[in-house]
Parts: sequence; structure tokens; C-alpha cells
Amino acid sequence: MRSPDRRAFLGLGALTAAAMAGFLTGCSSASSSSQGGDGGGNGDGGTLRAAFAGGGSSETLNYLLGPTALDFVRARLVHGALGAIDAGQPDGVRYGVLESIGVSDDLATYTLRLRDAVAFTDGSPVTAADLLYSLRAPDELGGLPFTRLVGRNFDLAAARVVDDRTLDLPTLTPIADGRLLLCQSMLVVKEGVTEFTPETPSCGPFVIEAFEPGRQTVLRRNPDWFGPAIGEEVSLAEIHLLSIGDPEARVNALRGGQAEFVSGVSPATARTLADAEGIAVTAGEPPYVSNLRFVMNLAHPPFQDERVRRAFRLAIDRQAVVDTVYFGRAHLGNDVPALGFPGYHRELEQRAHDPEAAEALLREAGHAGMAIELTAGPELTGMVETATLMVEHLRAIGVDATLNELPAGQLFADYEAYQRLPFAAGYNPPAPFEPNHTPGNFPDVDELVVTARSATAEADRTAASREAQRLLWERGNEIIPVFVPTVDAHADGVGGVRHLQFPDLSLATLDAA
Repeated sequence: MRSPDRRAFLGLGALTAAAMAGFLTGCSSASSSSQGGDGGGNGDGGTLRAAFAGGGSSETLNYLLGPTALDFVRARLVHGALGAIDAGQPDGVRYGVLESIGVSDDLATYTLRLRDAVAFTDGSPVTAADLLYSLRAPDELGGLPFTRLVGRNFDLAAARVVDDRTLDLPTLTPIADGRLLLCQSMLVVKEGVTEFTPETPSCGPFVIEAFEPGRQTVLRRNPDWFGPAIGEEVSLAEIHLLSIGDPEARVNALRGGQAEFVSGVSPATARTLADAEGIAVTAGEPPYVSNLRFVMNLAHPPFQDERVRRAFRLAIDRQAVVDTVYFGRAHLGNDVPALGFPGYHRELEQRAHDPEAAEALLREAGHAGMAIELTAGPELTGMVETATLMVEHLRAIGVDATLNELPAGQLFADYEAYQRLPFAAGYNPPAPFEPNHTPGNFPDVDELVVTARSATAEADRTAASREAQRLLWERGNEIIPVFVPTVDAHADGVGGVRHLQFPDLSLATLDAA
């Protein structure tokens, strides 16, 4: 077996301030177990109340369709993950339900091996047949595009169950980065599951005790979780995931003692909280930062001209975004993704802010004074504020730019409609470049990415990846001004939260008050 090198998105509505008092009262009495902050309640690690933006009244337990960070945070707590991307590990991943992933020398077959004695909450063992069903489920159940990466790269129809714990998985074309795909966001569900309810069998560290869409999910510790076998012990008895759309309301819940952990804190609030007694502020570091991107749709005629795309990129003052929107709590972007991962092209020249050159390019292209609407929503910290600043920068070069600000959860609610927008904000959670590249816009880049993923020699993969990134830097259709860490705040007694693609609360701890 060859061990390849380690190189290699989204909610509906927000709680109003008027509803907050009743909401938090309801949360306080939702469970008969110990309240948050009582580290010794019932002789266990207590109950952690964690607040996220959430998905409003249409929130679903079907993580294949749920577009918010809360959806994936909850799903990863409930459903066993194949693994997690970890650039510090020999295979580039940290294994979970899987014990190992072997790769054939020709990069055409992956062998997935389950850990021994992993079981669902109904007592049935997790088998290779369940694993295969889990890999097929995003396509068969109509999951959002980002959940379908495995189906786009592996021949799931030709996969073969070798035995109860072993699955042979052929690739559609040879790839060296399949481990990263398999461990990026893939979770295990039982064969035949088509609906996700609190009673759906699962194999993660927690199980669902109660679910109120748009309000909260009560999770209790799964006593039969396999984690202790790999040195991971759950401390908490329960986690209450609170769905609070308004960021100020989330912080008020922390200040008022109705939550011990809040995610998605604004940079301005983070500055204030950093000096607050009894509260700590944490943030992810590269590679665990999301790229905030603004997509220029190539179906929109002006953006078919490379000069217009270059002009828009040159118009943006990225350092101003870092300084004024994020107060320094963000990393400068350079229009290529995957900052912090081994394959990120660090040698590219940093894009300059050059409004004069931008204005000249628009005149040359015959699009001086063009009108454009930028659509954005509060789906990532600072997204709307960055979009607002970008509109100002574009107006400064003569573009008739306007901002269409959507309510929380609306930007991606109709994903097909989102993809038709001429100019729209978006984001990608932390992930390597090559396996997450979406082909179709630039054929020469697509070919290079195929080489970067399939060449048997590491040097050839590296060279192809860098050239692909260079071409995207020169004439791509995405503006990536910043990489944004998840900024969280928590009570001093909270520990053990891991910053991965999203906050991982599975091993969180809570000291006694």
C-alpha cells in the first residue's frame, strides 16, 4: 500500500430580542438533569449549554440538508465520524470510526477498515454494509453539494464489502487525496435510514434526548460510544445546543449565565469580551480557518471578461477588511483557498490594492460604470460587513455597486437560486484545495487539479497544484479577501473544545461552579 503525502458551508431566521427571555427560560427547564455550570451534577461532568446561529423554525436533524454550522456540530456529536482532517498526522487525518484507510500503489483502490466493536444505539454492530450505505446516502438522499464529494470521486456502485469490517472502494480516476475526502465530513448512519429523528440509531459520543427546531437540541452522553477505546473520554453528561440567530443575543446568553459556550462571536464583541471577568475568547488557527469568498458568476456577461474580474480583485483593500471588519482577528486572503494546509501556494505574490489599475481595466474592457448587486447574509462572522466595505471599494472605481443583504439563513436556503446570482458571498470551511476544487469554469485548471490528485510522484502533484493555483490567482472568478477563524467565547470553567472545521464539543469539559 502507498501512503500519499499529506498535501493535498450554512439556517433560516434569527430569534428576536423580544423572544429571547422566553427562549432562555425554556432552555433552563428543558431537562431534568443538572443545569449548566454544575460540574458535579449527578456525579458526572455536568451539562454544557452551547449557543450557535442555528437554522430557525425549519431546522432539521438531517445533516445532509442542514446548511448551518450548528447542523454539522450536532451531527458530528450524534453520528460517528469516519475521521477528521489533521495535517499533523502521518496520513493527514485522525481516524474515528475507521481504524485505517489503505491505498493501492496505483491510487485506484482504497480499503476502509472499521474499528472493532463499534455499535449503534439500538445495539446492532456498525458493519461495512452500513459504511457503504453512509457513503452513498448523500447522493441517494439528495444531500447538499458539499456532502457529495465522495460520490464525485469514488465508484460507489463498484464498491465491495470484503467482510463485516472491511470495504474496498475503487476510485473513478486515480486520486492520492482520498483519505482527506473520506474524513472531511463523512459520518456513519445505519443501512436503510432515510429519515433523521431523535430515535434514529447512531454511534457518536452523544444521543438526542429532545429536539425543538429553531430553539434547542438536548444531547446526552452515549454510554456505549467507542471513543474510550481510542483514548477519548466524554466528560459531560449532557450538551444543550441552543439555536440563537442573533449574535448579540448569543453573547447576552453567555453574560447572563444561560449558556457556557457561544460560537460565532463578532470581532468587535470579542475585543470587549476579552477583558470580561470569567469569560475567555478563543479562535481557530490555520488551517482551521474558513475562506470568505465572493463569487463572480461567469454566466453574467461582464464577468466573462478576465479584465473585469481582475479589476474587481484589485479594487478590494484586503488589509482594510482585516483591520476594520475583524480588528486583526483574520488572516489576509490572496484569492486561492486552503490557507494553512501543506499544499497552499505561499509563493504567490500578495494581491495589491490598486484602484487606479482597476478603474483602467474596466475602461479597457468597456464596462466602466457597470452596475452590480452583491448578495450576502450573516452566514459567517463578518460576511455582511466585508460585503459592505467591498461595495464601497467598488464604488470608488466607478462601479454602480449595491448590497442585497439577506436575513440569517436565507443566502443558501435555495441553493440553485444562489448559484445563479451574478455576484454573491459564500464561504468554505477549512479544507484542502485539490479535493474540494469544483471543476467546470476553467478547463486548464481542471486538468492540472486532476494531475495534482492522481500523479504517482509527489513532485508532480505539487507542481500541478501550484500551477493550478497560479492560474486561479491570475484569472479566477473568486475574490478571497480574508480567511476567518471561528471565534468563540466561553465561561472560564469550559475546556477541551477543539477547533476543527467547526467547534468540536465531544470532549469538552466543565468545571464545577
